[in-house]
Amino acid sequence: MSEPTEPMEPAVAEPEGDDVQVAFDVGELPGGARGAIEAVLMIVEEPVTDHALASALELPVEEIREHLGAIERAYNDGQHGFTVRNVGGGWRFYSHHAYAPVVERFVLDGQQSRLTTASLETLAVIAYRQPISRARISAVRGVNVDGVVRTLLTRGLIIEVTKDEESNATLYGTTPYFLERMGLNSLDDLPPIAPYLPDAAVLDELVNEARP
Repeated sequence: MSEPTEPMEPAVAEPEGDDVQVAFDVGELPGGARGAIEAVLMIVEEPVTDHALASALELPVEEIREHLGAIERAYNDGQHGFTVRNVGGGWRFYSHHAYAPVVERFVLDGQQSRLTTASLETLAVIAYRQPISRARISAVRGVNVDGVVRTLLTRGLIIEVTKDEESNATLYGTTPYFLERMGLNSLDDLPPIAPYLPDAAVLDELVNEARP
């Protein structure tokens, strides 16, 4: 008579590749939740929302916001060359404004080119009158803006938003990257200079006058 055999335990498949997730307890990290948030902010290329941080660290959104506020206050004293700011709907490390002359000197030494006056003027027209066509932009500035618009598109500051239903002209608007570079949360934060720009009806008149 054969001996009874032990029941075999079912085999458990090991997770492979992208299914593997590192388990951790934020509270056991050297810097706790605050250190974890700083580590994430240090490597992001775009501003990250408090909800995204809460999801990644498995913490309540309100707790994340409290830590972000504390981090912002801690680095806003000018004793550090950087600070944490809420810009463009998310959080990220930025150089402190007190060190702007140093950063500007570094940039002007050829690390990257600055926008020309023509580009800045065109960008302002688009920001305040978007969505807007090239013809309307040219009507405001009084010059052809094709080259400038291409530059702004390449820089990622503006984007093709839609087409005009009547003329089928491409209409342009600003991007989230524009808000980030300007230090704004939304277009509502733009300084109130829009009344000094022509409205849509006046722009159309200028465009028609410019046509041969």
